[in-house]
Amino acid sequence: MRPIQIVARTTAVAAVALLAGCATVPSTGPLSFFVTSVGSGKGADLGGLTGADAHCQNLAMTAGAGKRQWRAYLSNSAVQTTAAVHARDRIGKGPWYNAKGVLIAANVADLHNGNNITKVTALTETGAVVNGRGDTPNMHDVLTGSRPDGTALSPNPNMTCGNWTQSGDGAAIVGHHDRTGLSTDPWALSWNSSHQSRGCSMDQLKASGGAGLFYCFAAD
Repeated sequence: MRPIQIVARTTAVAAVALLAGCATVPSTGPLSFFVTSVGSGKGADLGGLTGADAHCQNLAMTAGAGKRQWRAYLSNSAVQTTAAVHARDRIGKGPWYNAKGVLIAANVADLHNGNNITKVTALTETGAVVNGRGDTPNMHDVLTGSRPDGTALSPNPNMTCGNWTQSGDGAAIVGHHDRTGLSTDPWALSWNSSHQSRGCSMDQLKASGGAGLFYCFAAD
């Protein structure tokens, strides 16, 4: 009987430890994720990753969260001797919460497999809902330049509007923040890798359902 009691006691301890581990990520927290309320004003020309990060930082500052380090969820494709930059590697470890304090994802793995990004939760830095499919205008295309796992794409063809420096011809991969599309196929419901834009200018982004918006994450 003693060995059985030991096993039962060990199992109980393991169960308690597992529950404690699950409780380490609270369901509410400070602002650490948002969709930009406005774009750069120049379509997909964001001033590169540096300009996009600065845009995130400025918007966060207006929302009272400027003391944190903010990064845009954008990938860069490799260019000649410059290595690719992966969006998933830029945004810290999590957890991330929206402007209402709702948990979006506990960590990077959770973000790319089972996150809580929907039209209701993918709010701007001020807590506003971003127009989605069915709204006028539709603004559900969010710039990412990324694969579903948050990594950069091949440089040929370039799918980052020249690594976020072009506002004319070209294309960028976008995701749907409202998780809706023309079908129920996984690509149409993807938050970060749904399809390519019709171009890089603001008019071309609008034509495919976007407004030059992108995701921002607190990386610290």
